[in-house]
Amino acid sequence: MKKLQLNSKFVPLIITILLFVGLFAVGSIKYPSFFSLQVFFNLFIDNAYLIILAVGMTFVLVIGGIDLSVGSVLCLVAMASADLVENRGVNPYVVMLLMIVIGAVYGLVQGTLIQSFKMQPFIVTLAGLFFGKGAAAWISIETINITNKTYNDIAHYRVKLIGDGFISIGAVIALVTLVIAIYIAHYTKFGRTAYAIGGNEQSALLMGLPVARTKILIYTLNGICSALAGIVFSFYMLSGYSLHGQGMELDAIASAVIGGTLLTGGVGYVVGSLFGALTQGIIQNIIMFDGSLNSWWTKIAIAALLCMFIIIQRLLVARRDAQKARSRGNLAKNQAVAK
Repeated sequence: MKKLQLNSKFVPLIITILLFVGLFAVGSIKYPSFFSLQVFFNLFIDNAYLIILAVGMTFVLVIGGIDLSVGSVLCLVAMASADLVENRGVNPYVVMLLMIVIGAVYGLVQGTLIQSFKMQPFIVTLAGLFFGKGAAAWISIETINITNKTYNDIAHYRVKLIGDGFISIGAVIALVTLVIAIYIAHYTKFGRTAYAIGGNEQSALLMGLPVARTKILIYTLNGICSALAGIVFSFYMLSGYSLHGQGMELDAIASAVIGGTLLTGGVGYVVGSLFGALTQGIIQNIIMFDGSLNSWWTKIAIAALLCMFIIIQRLLVARRDAQKARSRGNLAKNQAVAK
């Protein structure tokens, strides 16, 4: 009877899901009111924008890239949205469409610089980070509260679920984005090309895959996700402020890595990034329920998780490389025997 073996690339994803379930169980045992459907739904409500950021970041990490500008794009979109609807009276739906276009252009420019001019993703997106923050501060250094009726109606609308449970429109947008991303990543040629690039870009070129176009489109897609996250964030906060979004690019990267995406590229799961974002959210909830811990303990816990998952990734990559080396050795040995 053939023995079933678990593919090593699924190990980080399984660990993340088990970690999320374990943390929820710990919170439920320690705090009786923690175990409720609404607390679970609140994870999606409170982290909708982070889920969208993590989804876009997953694609970038899969091709072996990085994007440090996503938090600044979110900040710029929230700030520009607030200014346009409050101070300039622009139709809110036109504003939302314009923000998506801005995000797409942002990602397209960065992707073009990275691919066409062979510039390092770290440097290009770091410049994008500074540009986004500067542009948001140029609009206003003061908080702009959003009192627009359309924005407020969307922000306060509740989608009824099981019993008295509900989620927000922002959470619905995040889940729809997740489903679309799963389809793109795993059921389209575009997604398969992205994984091939992350696995070995030279091999992808030799296979005739559209490497340059795919890389540029992935940064464009990430820009769209960042802008969409900014729109959802503006629903959540109902304000724009130039200091919003600080460190969110690191939270998005952490969500993807905790969810099983390799920093070296080629391996990653959109659904894993969902659980990575929710894991950060549940840590925040446990700290909030406790009441005696400083909110910075969330960052400490996430840092510990990141270290753990990076170590797991290195061990899995080392094991995979060793298996490939053994396979090449066995093949060479068999060829020598055949001769």
